[in-house]
Amino acid sequence: MKLAPYGRIFFGVSAVLFGVIALLWHDADTWQNVATIWKLPFGAIVGDVLMVALIIGGIGIMFARTARGAAIVLAVVYVVYSLTSIPGIVAAPKEYAQWGNFFEFFALVCGAIAVYTVASANVSRAAGLRRLARLGLGVCAISFTLGQIVYFRFTASLVPVWIPPNQMFWTILTTIAFALAAIAILINRQARLATQLMTLMLVLFGVLVWIPRLVAHPATHFTWSEFALTFLIAGAAWVVGE
Repeated sequence: MKLAPYGRIFFGVSAVLFGVIALLWHDADTWQNVATIWKLPFGAIVGDVLMVALIIGGIGIMFARTARGAAIVLAVVYVVYSLTSIPGIVAAPKEYAQWGNFFEFFALVCGAIAVYTVASANVSRAAGLRRLARLGLGVCAISFTLGQIVYFRFTASLVPVWIPPNQMFWTILTTIAFALAAIAILINRQARLATQLMTLMLVLFGVLVWIPRLVAHPATHFTWSEFALTFLIAGAAWVVGE
């Protein structure tokens, strides 16, 4: 089975961008959820190694010959990123932010799995892994829906005020869109279309929400991190959909 290169190239470029940004700025605004890595023994070194691995893996999946090995590297890195949210979940299970962090990174694991399955020689195992990637992304879409509901006003504040008709309209619409995408992906009915539309929506988030903020405040590290993460999740959805 061949995978069109566009999705994995986009996924790879986003991974490189995320890794470079994190290596440039060692602060909590940049690292955000993965800053807990610093609390590990030799945490700063471990964090830098993971980001370098992310950059190498991102470059690797852009090329067909190295995509499978690079996907394994990315999957390992993203699993570690996901696990960094576990202490926060255990400490404050009722605080949805930690759950949301976990599923944001788990969506990236699903993307890495999807790229890996393309080069797998074992047809039955590849089919099982593709199903896992699809179902995992569907669960992540549920999390994105809940995140927008729980942090509804904050989400609305991110919508540019110049887009008609108003911020609330687009917040409600995108929340419903995430919910419908989750249902379609999980029951495998028009799942490819759902992932494609979700990818488009996430890319538009990056273009309409984060790029204007980068232009207005280029020194804000949090915005750079969110910009890269948004495109990473979009890339993961893209490759799962393919």
